[in-house]
Amino acid sequence: MKRRFVTAVLASVAIATVLSAAGPARAQEIQLTGPLKGAPAVRELRLYRQGRFEIAPAISFTLLDEYRRTILVGARLNYNIRDWIAIGVWGAAGAISTTTDLTDRIDSLPAPRDPLTAVNVNHSTDPSGGFRPFANQAAKISYVVAPQLTFIPFRGKLAIFNKIFVDTDLYLAGGVAFVGIKERGDCGGQGQIACSNPNSFDLTSKSKIAPTFGVGLTFYPSSFVSFGVEYRGLPFSWNRAGFDSRGSGPNGNFPDNQVNSTDESFKFNQLVTVDLGFSFPTTPKISE
Repeated sequence: MKRRFVTAVLASVAIATVLSAAGPARAQEIQLTGPLKGAPAVRELRLYRQGRFEIAPAISFTLLDEYRRTILVGARLNYNIRDWIAIGVWGAAGAISTTTDLTDRIDSLPAPRDPLTAVNVNHSTDPSGGFRPFANQAAKISYVVAPQLTFIPFRGKLAIFNKIFVDTDLYLAGGVAFVGIKERGDCGGQGQIACSNPNSFDLTSKSKIAPTFGVGLTFYPSSFVSFGVEYRGLPFSWNRAGFDSRGSGPNGNFPDNQVNSTDESFKFNQLVTVDLGFSFPTTPKISE
């Protein structure tokens, strides 16, 4: 028994001595040698953006409109500081404006024209004897100018049927938009024309300042030419129908026989854009 006890004590002392002498665990650093030492992740990468100026004519279509759709024609101008960041401006002007089915139905039913609706719907008649179209008072976008920053977090190749491969990048854009609109002018206030007057339904030019942001894909079929598609948000408040809907009663939620800024409502305006881009210099840089 004494011999076993002494043996156990000596073994414990030996183990404790080894553990105390051992240093802290360290990860082994892997040293690359040969042709891969110091090599970049990708060699001879085409830098389609870095150091290049881009001009991209574009056409934009508004989405989910209640009363009037707008097709805008414009362009995007960008200077690509690096391959992942650019500074520029996007601008467009309303070229075509069409009515929605809701607007057409208001005119075709037709909407009641009586003293109760005189503030909201034009009661005057055109030369043919019919009421003037409701579309004449529906607001529309005239132009948009938006200085913006563009970030390009992802790039790669898009394969089509495993036969066609095209260089592609995904970008995020954000900035401040200066928006010109045409909507029904103010009426019914002190010193203003009455809202039941037919002339009060004329559209007047106004401007808005709003945030804007977009996400898109750019495809590079060649070194000089690109094309892309973009979704853009443009949220701001405006009176799209020209109605008197707020201004009196509890919390101002009832009509007050006036049309002004209190009748505006928030709308998350949305657009989809297609563009055709041209980059200068015409040849992109190549990485090491």
